[in-house]
Amino acid sequence: MADFKESLGFDTLCIHGGHSPENKRAHLTPIYASSTYTFDSAEQAIAIFKGEEPGYIYSRFGNPTINEAEEKIALLEAHGINDENGSPLKLKAILHASGMGAITTMLLSNLKAGDKIITHHSLYGGMQELVDKILPRLGIAAVIVDFHDCNKVEEAINTDKSIRLMYLETPANPTLQCIDMATLSALGKKHGLIICADNTFATPYLQQPFRYAVDFVMHSTTKFLNGHGTAVGGIIIGRDLEKMNGIVTKTHRLLGANSNAFDAFVLTNGLKTFGLRMERHCSNAATVATFLEKHEAVSRVNYPGLASHPDHAIAKKQMKHPGAVLSFELKGGFDAGIQFINHLKLCISAVSLGTCDTLVSHPASTTHVGVPREKRLEFGITDGLIRMSVGIENVADILSDLEQAIG
Repeated sequence: MADFKESLGFDTLCIHGGHSPENKRAHLTPIYASSTYTFDSAEQAIAIFKGEEPGYIYSRFGNPTINEAEEKIALLEAHGINDENGSPLKLKAILHASGMGAITTMLLSNLKAGDKIITHHSLYGGMQELVDKILPRLGIAAVIVDFHDCNKVEEAINTDKSIRLMYLETPANPTLQCIDMATLSALGKKHGLIICADNTFATPYLQQPFRYAVDFVMHSTTKFLNGHGTAVGGIIIGRDLEKMNGIVTKTHRLLGANSNAFDAFVLTNGLKTFGLRMERHCSNAATVATFLEKHEAVSRVNYPGLASHPDHAIAKKQMKHPGAVLSFELKGGFDAGIQFINHLKLCISAVSLGTCDTLVSHPASTTHVGVPREKRLEFGITDGLIRMSVGIENVADILSDLEQAIG
């Protein structure tokens, strides 16, 4: 059955991947709302605890509803990729209560006091705060380098032998900066680093980091994978199965950042339309980006699909489509950003992304209000910057709302 599912198309996997017949013959895997599980005998309990027999123990350790979501997403990230032996790539995924939970498990299962990570500017705000405020208290520091300059990256790695892990986020939030995963991963591997990538913005529909020898991929499943804004979640996917079944699983269980059956259930059902949604998201985003680039009130549009984007060639190289998220800068600055948000009628003012409806935010007054202005500007997060997750509405209606809101 596993081999059969590995040969299925991407959209078919979105529906059928990870699903096994349920013993009560339910069409869909039910919500297993049980905290614990029973054993037929003491001997069976021993075997399951030792991993000698498959089975469930406690829902912080595993749950049938959660496992289906995990297996489905692992199949999507591995779709069409072979391992070094030419066989279909095998991955393991672990679902978490949030994207930050998944990132934390990845970091703490791979790093110890005295280790360092090397990463780049313009990270997701939660990751940036983790790097700045939490990891240093654990003796883990970050080295920030321009990942567009591989000479500087290699120089930093050669200079500091404490660097153990390379962390990539591409496209980055909210500037849509893209970095070359193939080149950077090869460079990291040359120096024996663990390579990790946040693939939330692109999703496996647009980009598969495991094609570039990345070790771990993380997602906020809250976003495009769920697609409906109905549940918060995160996932870590790894290619080293022994490590994933060992220290990564142990770290996940002991941190207690596990998902729950209800959120896994709505994630699994959201994934059934994932491919179809992404087609419309991306088509609409390309149209919106072109419209905004020509608007007289807009000074810059950050969208990898535009030739004007500095990382257009990188995105074209590693992404199937430039994606569904963009940002743009209003010439009127901070006041223009506030006015724009207040005049929206169809698009929704919210700080998440990846839902069926178009979500718009003004980072300078919301997500990055606590960041010193000079640091914000250094990262390209200007006073008039607007981030937009383009939904699947009729694109003419989105454009009409943008036109009247910009004024």
